[in-house]
Amino acid sequence: MRLLHLSDIHFKEPDCLDLPTDPERPYRTRLKADLVELCAEKTVDAILVSGDIAFKGHPAEFAVADAWLKELAAASGCRPDRIYVVPGNHDVDRSICRGSAVISNAQAAIARAPHLHRETVLRTQLRDSESGAALFKPLAAYNAFASPLGCFVSPALPYWFYNLDDLGGGVTLRLHGLTSTLISGLEDRDDQPGRLYLSPLQTVLDPEPDVLNLVMSHHPPRWFMDEHAVDDAVNDRAPLQFFGHEHRQRCIATDGYMRFSAGAVNPERHEADWKPGYNVIDIEVVGTGKERVVRVCARVRQLQKNPERFIAVTTKQGHDVWTQDILFPSHATHVVRPAEAQPAPAAAAAPAAPVHVATPAEVAMSSPNTKGLVFRFWNLADSQKREIMFKLKLITHSRADHHGPHHSTRSLRPARRRGRQGARCALHQPRHLQAHNGGRLAHHAPS
Repeated sequence: MRLLHLSDIHFKEPDCLDLPTDPERPYRTRLKADLVELCAEKTVDAILVSGDIAFKGHPAEFAVADAWLKELAAASGCRPDRIYVVPGNHDVDRSICRGSAVISNAQAAIARAPHLHRETVLRTQLRDSESGAALFKPLAAYNAFASPLGCFVSPALPYWFYNLDDLGGGVTLRLHGLTSTLISGLEDRDDQPGRLYLSPLQTVLDPEPDVLNLVMSHHPPRWFMDEHAVDDAVNDRAPLQFFGHEHRQRCIATDGYMRFSAGAVNPERHEADWKPGYNVIDIEVVGTGKERVVRVCARVRQLQKNPERFIAVTTKQGHDVWTQDILFPSHATHVVRPAEAQPAPAAAAAPAAPVHVATPAEVAMSSPNTKGLVFRFWNLADSQKREIMFKLKLITHSRADHHGPHHSTRSLRPARRRGRQGARCALHQPRHLQAHNGGRLAHHAPS
């Protein structure tokens, strides 16, 4: 699988709204040209954007970002529904933070809580309908942008995760998108390391057999109050790690994990070490049993001036490709009893009726096919989305006018939990919707 890692794009209005006079545009053009050349023989399977998509968290900035990311996906051969995003501190609308005492109080309660009780305070704030909604209100524009990509966050689930394709050898790649901005936007908490909070709620990262965990967060661990707990959990449970925020192109390789820090696509031009950058990473499973490893081959790219072009950031040995084998052995999932110790078979009994319990994966809409479904659903007109939700009895006419940007995606969750896969049929069946929508449904159909 080939991954494209971007971070800190910083689409800034009003500059980004007028492309002919946008001073950052040439660097994005150079990046796309370099990426197309790198992907001449192998296309990109997923695009990972580790935050700071916008600059002030305004809707117009996200609209330009959405168009550019889809353009980049098309150029690199990546499906547009395989774009994954997390919020950064510049994706937080600080004007909303400053105008709300509820937001200020909720963030302060978490930030000032005693270390041993901070997790409990966070849970309390998220569960409270008023303070929970307030914590995510500054991310409203981000959520409107991220909802079609299935990457919105909320008090019910402050992060997202998706199971991607089989990497070979029965290994599943699981992406975890963490929200590092829960208390961003006030008191300059993003200006110095150690002042934000991630919490154990987001670092469970269950190390299941044959599941390769990949973590994506805007802020690296050192920016959190719970730095050591985050660093230990991520290093122990996530062999692949992607961060942004610091605008420094770095690659740390060990036999247990590989950590990438992406240089900003559009850093501030007054920065001392101003170098736009991005990463292309190939991963595959090699070997079997206890000798099995995940082979990572990374191309770390950075802009060079005079002549202006992207070039390789080389290893200490002068290699253009950073290669690392991460030990990822197979594990037994159960104990097999010796034949002579097998208990006698019990008399057949009538099977109990199965009781379905919604799993975290279902709640998170974590299937890649479901992500594609959400992407196509969001490309419909509002009237078409309402028609589908009425048909599936997910909303009533009395609630139709109260549906916000990411409520439509949430409405698909009950259908999934109830086994109402008619949602997929509803997107494919009405031919008049496809005709009205210019054939986009067929274009975005999953393979």
